[in-house]
Amino acid sequence: MLANHYGWTPKFESVTYNPYLEDYYKDIKRWSFALEMYFLQQRLHDVLEISRSKDVVIQDRTLMEGVHIFVANNYAQGNLSERDYNTYMDTYNVMMSVAREPDLMIYLKSSIPHLVAQIQKRGRDYEQSISIEYLSGLNQRYEEWIASYKGRLIVLEADTLDFLNRPEDFSAITDRIDAELYGLF
Repeated sequence: MLANHYGWTPKFESVTYNPYLEDYYKDIKRWSFALEMYFLQQRLHDVLEISRSKDVVIQDRTLMEGVHIFVANNYAQGNLSERDYNTYMDTYNVMMSVAREPDLMIYLKSSIPHLVAQIQKRGRDYEQSISIEYLSGLNQRYEEWIASYKGRLIVLEADTLDFLNRPEDFSAITDRIDAELYGLF
């Protein structure tokens, strides 16, 4: 919706064609490293493509989210060995040497019940077995990361927004973006 509103080019995370995602949710410990490396590689491709583009690009996941949220969660929950974690981190650090942070980060803050409802609504069979513990870990890491994030940031309370069905909610979001990017309002 933001891409359409502003005329930006969208860059979506590779979920539909991800060769590891379904296996990951069946056996998180077995597939964590492969999945995270796949996402890291995809995000690097995105970052390089974005850097060559003259368009303004809006991306649904950043290179940094992988490490600070998903990899950190899998490592903390024992799904990644120290060796795999260190290999991932070394690769990530090399990639960050050529990547730049987003001009603006928009964080959709959600409660666990809201996340569960969104996952159910999305209807991907392999996501239906995600544990509350796993989601809680992700949420905790998002909160910690966002609290220490140094770039330009907008935090949106997603539980109270219905920007798909309430135009006033979408307008409130674009007003905040306009104010942050263009100094309006």
